[in-house]
Amino acid sequence: MTDASASAGFRVVVPARFASSRLPGKPLLTLAGKPMIQHVVDNAHEAGAAGVLVATDDQRIVDAVRAFGGDVVMTSAEHTSGTDRIAEVARGQGWPPETIVINLQGDEPLLGAGAVRKLAHLLASRPEAGMATLAAPISDVQTLFNPNVVKVVAARDGRAMYFSRAPIPWVRDAWGALPARPAQLPTGTTFLRHIGLYGYRVETLLRITDAPSDEFESAESLEQLRALRLGVGILVDVLEQVPEHGVDTPDDLRRVEAWLRQRGSAQGAAAPSRLAVEE
Repeated sequence: MTDASASAGFRVVVPARFASSRLPGKPLLTLAGKPMIQHVVDNAHEAGAAGVLVATDDQRIVDAVRAFGGDVVMTSAEHTSGTDRIAEVARGQGWPPETIVINLQGDEPLLGAGAVRKLAHLLASRPEAGMATLAAPISDVQTLFNPNVVKVVAARDGRAMYFSRAPIPWVRDAWGALPARPAQLPTGTTFLRHIGLYGYRVETLLRITDAPSDEFESAESLEQLRALRLGVGILVDVLEQVPEHGVDTPDDLRRVEAWLRQRGSAQGAAAPSRLAVEE
């Protein structure tokens, strides 16, 4: 069985909240003539998903998704993470334990079809793994030492060993106690930044969300550390370059709008704004 056939039945769930301290109503903001959430749903369909569901707790998002013909389900307003929201959807839909579900955030209109498809194929090809995610190389000191950029180290078989907001691995001979940020990265060491796109098997998804928060998860504010502490194998596939960042601020909105309009102009006025990270 090929990777493509093994992952043919994968699902995409798009968790989307209306509330945002920096950008209220973010999923419904217009980008290149369409609400942001529609760009995300289009990308998921282009990836070849067997089904795409938006999961929200706000009727305004429900109405907007239905208006463009998307599928949407209302979920609890008590969820603290998109993972919990997706777990509610998986239970409600009655998906079998082996079903592959991709968590595609509703504020990532530039995280395209290629990345989603790549992740689904990876998880389908490794039945021993319950979860998968993506990473990309770090090439500059500023990114490595930025606590808002999550770093990951992986074993030779592709499974994640640890995620951290700190620089990992720590290059002792180059940095020592390091009173100040170095001018450049040391040679001979690979550094990877985590990209927040996740794939789960349903049985693993439910196991993670049923477990209590872990001390490492709380310390780093990284929910994937709960999965590692539970012994879940998390596969990491490495992209050649970092995809364009999603939308968190008004500046991000303007940047993504310009990117989409530029791409739309290049493709022709009648072409849909569907983006892909090339495999």
